[in-house]
Amino acid sequence: MDLQVLRSFQAVADGATVTEAAARARLTQPALSRALNRLEEEVGAELFQRVGRVLRLTPAGRVFKEHVDTLLDHYDRGRRAVAEVVDPDAGVVSLAFLHTMGTWLVPRLVTGFRQAFPQVRFELHQDGEAGLTRHLLDATADLIITSDDPGHPLITWRRLLVEPLWLAVPARHRLSGRRRVRLAEAAEEPFIVLKPGYGLRGLTEHLCHEAGFAPRVGFEGEEVQTLRGLVAAGLGVSLLPASPDAAPTPDFPIRYLELTDVRGARDIGVAWLRGRTLPPVTHRFLDHALRTAADAARVVVGPEPE
Repeated sequence: MDLQVLRSFQAVADGATVTEAAARARLTQPALSRALNRLEEEVGAELFQRVGRVLRLTPAGRVFKEHVDTLLDHYDRGRRAVAEVVDPDAGVVSLAFLHTMGTWLVPRLVTGFRQAFPQVRFELHQDGEAGLTRHLLDATADLIITSDDPGHPLITWRRLLVEPLWLAVPARHRLSGRRRVRLAEAAEEPFIVLKPGYGLRGLTEHLCHEAGFAPRVGFEGEEVQTLRGLVAAGLGVSLLPASPDAAPTPDFPIRYLELTDVRGARDIGVAWLRGRTLPPVTHRFLDHALRTAADAARVVVGPEPE
C-alpha cells in the first residue's frame, strides 16, 4: 500500500476533487482514479460513492479514514522525530492561531525564534476558537495560540499575555474627542462584530451585557481588518484588540477609547494536548513563546493624547 495513495485518499475524503488530489500527487487524474480503485480492492470495500459530481465517503470509507489519519499522523511525527535526532536545530513547528494573532504576535514570535534556529520550518494554520481546539484534537497542530483557556480536559493552556480591548469609533464620531468612555455610552450605536463562533464576538456580547445592553449588530465579518475598515468608514463602532498593528492610518481613521465601566481585555495563551510529548523543536518554540510574548505586545495602540 503506497503512502502517497493514502494521502490522496485522505485529500479526496476531506473534500478535494480527484483532479486536485492528482495534481498535488503529480499524477494524472486517470492514474489516481485507478490507484483509488486498487485501494478499494485491497481494503475489500467501496470507500467512495459518487453524489452528482462529488465523491462522498461510504460508511466503510469513514471508518477507514479514521485509521488512515492516525497512520499518516504517526508516520509524519516519526519522520520529524528522526530528523530532529539527526539535526536537533532543525525540524518543523506545527502551529495554529487566531486570525487576529496573524498580523503581529505570530510573526514576531516566529521571527525571533528563527533568528536562533534558522533551519526550523513552520506549518501554520489560522482558525476561530472552536477550530483551533479541533486542530489539537485532530493532531493537525502541536500548539495553538488562542484567547482564554479552551477548558477541555485533554488540553493544557498557559497565558502568554493580556491584550487590551478598546472601543473603536470613526474619526468624526461624537465620542472621538474622548480618551475614555463607558461602554454603556455606545448602547445605541450599530456594532461591527465578528460572526458567531469567534471568541471576540462572544467577548463583545459579554462585555455589552455587563454594561447593561445587547449590542445592535450592524455587520458581521470574518476578519478584524474588515471590522476596522468599516468602523473607519463610519458604519458603526467595534470592540477591537489594541494590538501593535492597529495604529490609525489615513486609510483607517479610527479613534481607540479606553473602557471604564467594564474590563476591556482578553487573555491570549498557548495550548497543547496533555499527555502528548512535544517534538524537541516545538518544545523550544513553546519556551520561546512563553518567555517573549509579553515583550512583543508592549507597544499597543491606546487613546491619543488630549
